[in-house]
Amino acid sequence: MNMSGDTAIHIKEVSHAYKERTVLNRLSIRIREGEFFIIIGPNGSGKTTLLKTICGIEPVSGGEVTVFGRTISRYTGNELAKVISFVPQSLPEDFPFTVFQTVMMGRYPHLGVLGIESDRDLDVTRRSIEFCGVTSLTDRKMDQLSGGERQRVFIARALCQQPRVLLLDEPTASLDLSHQVRVMDLMEQLKREQGLTVVMVSHDVNLAAMYADRLLLMKSGEVAGVGQPKEVLTFETLEKVYGCTILVDESPLGKTPRITLVPRRFMAS
Repeated sequence: MNMSGDTAIHIKEVSHAYKERTVLNRLSIRIREGEFFIIIGPNGSGKTTLLKTICGIEPVSGGEVTVFGRTISRYTGNELAKVISFVPQSLPEDFPFTVFQTVMMGRYPHLGVLGIESDRDLDVTRRSIEFCGVTSLTDRKMDQLSGGERQRVFIARALCQQPRVLLLDEPTASLDLSHQVRVMDLMEQLKREQGLTVVMVSHDVNLAAMYADRLLLMKSGEVAGVGQPKEVLTFETLEKVYGCTILVDESPLGKTPRITLVPRRFMAS
C-alpha cells in the first residue's frame, strides 16, 4: 500500500440536503494521500453527492471539507482545478471533438491569460493520452468510440489537469468485463506510479474489495463502515445495509472478501 499517511481530504461533520430531503447527515471521514479509496452503498445513499461536495460542485449545509489542509471555500475555481479532477458518471456521447482536443481541454487551469497552449501543454496532453492507452485513437472523433474507449479518454482529460486527487463516479458502470479491469488497473497504476489519491464511487462490491486500500460503506447519508475491505465487507454489515441475503467468503485470488448474492430459490423455504 503506497500511502504517505498524510490526510488529503478531511470531511468533517458534513451535511447536505436537497430541499427537505437529507442526503448527507453529519458525515466524517479522512482520506489519506496516495490511497485508492472506494465509496460503496445502495442507491440513494449519498455517494455521488459526497463526491460533488469534495470537488465543490455541491455546497455543504453543515460541516466542512478540507483538501490538503485548506477549506474548499478558500480555493478559487482555477486553484481547485489544479488539485482535483472529477470524472462524472454521465459522459457525453455526441462530443464533437477529437480525442486529442478532448484531452487537451484538461489543460485549461494551466493556460496563460491568452489561453494559448505551450509546448509543455502539448507534451502533457500526449503523455496523458499515452498513459491511458488511447494513442491509437488520437485523431478519432469522440462519437466514433466505444463506451470503454470514451471512458479512458475522459480519464486522460482529467489527468491532463495534473491533479493531486482524482474523483470518479462509477467509471466502470455499463462497461464489459475487460474494460472494467482496464479502468481499475489504470487507477491502481496512477496511485502506484504517480502517487495520485484516487476516490471512486462504485456499485460493484467485488471490484471494490479487490482494488481498494480502504472502503467507505454508506447508508442513508451516513457511515455504515469504513476501513480495509476485509473489515467492512462482512455479511452482517452488508445484509444490514443492502437488505438482502449475501454470502461472504475469501476470494481465490487472495485474502480479500468475495461477495455472492443468494437468490431466493437457493434459500431454504
